[in-house]
Amino acid sequence: MKLRSSATFLAVLGLLLLVAASAGAAMVGIYRNDMSSTARRAELLKLSGGSCTRGGSAETMRVTLGKRTTECSYRTPVLGRDLEIAATERLLSATPPAAQQKAYLGLELRAGGGAKYQMLVFPLQRKVQLIKIVGGGAEYLAIDREEKAVLGLNKANALRLRAVNVTSGPERGQSHLFAYLGGTLVAEATDATASELSGRASAVTIGATKDGNGVVGSVDDVVIRVPSPF
Repeated sequence: MKLRSSATFLAVLGLLLLVAASAGAAMVGIYRNDMSSTARRAELLKLSGGSCTRGGSAETMRVTLGKRTTECSYRTPVLGRDLEIAATERLLSATPPAAQQKAYLGLELRAGGGAKYQMLVFPLQRKVQLIKIVGGGAEYLAIDREEKAVLGLNKANALRLRAVNVTSGPERGQSHLFAYLGGTLVAEATDATASELSGRASAVTIGATKDGNGVVGSVDDVVIRVPSPF
């Protein structure tokens, strides 16, 4: 009887650990880019944006928005459905004062065909948005205002966005999304209609609400992770 009780306990413990692992989705890095050379920065290819100028220093990729452009996005070489993307981004003081308030830093997952998930951080507004874009419209999945983890002009914001589908149970096919700044979870959501997004691109983005002409931002330390085991 004692052995049977021990075996039952171990079985229950194993089930609990499995559930915990699914909820906490351990992630494994498969791509890293420290932007330390022209060749490394060139690995990120333009995904969207009208007038976008890309440059760089010894350690970062610098992005400047031109006329009639609200956003410039650059995709990584990694395609996939269940991914986590992280990057260190800054809104730079070269941005005209009139544009600084509306400027944002961001990450994208499942981008393609005009649809995507986005995490947007507004350094001067101290605001974070988790957005789903499909069919030309935006659905705000979560908004965090007056977030202390958001850092201001010229400061390094460590963004991280994860989107992972549930593969079993009553929520099968739904996507769980988590947005982090540094080690702080700043927004999360569940998308019951994740199948509307068929794109698989992962990207970094710099932009602004309305016209972003003159907005300047930098991107560094891009990392892509996948769920483990994958």
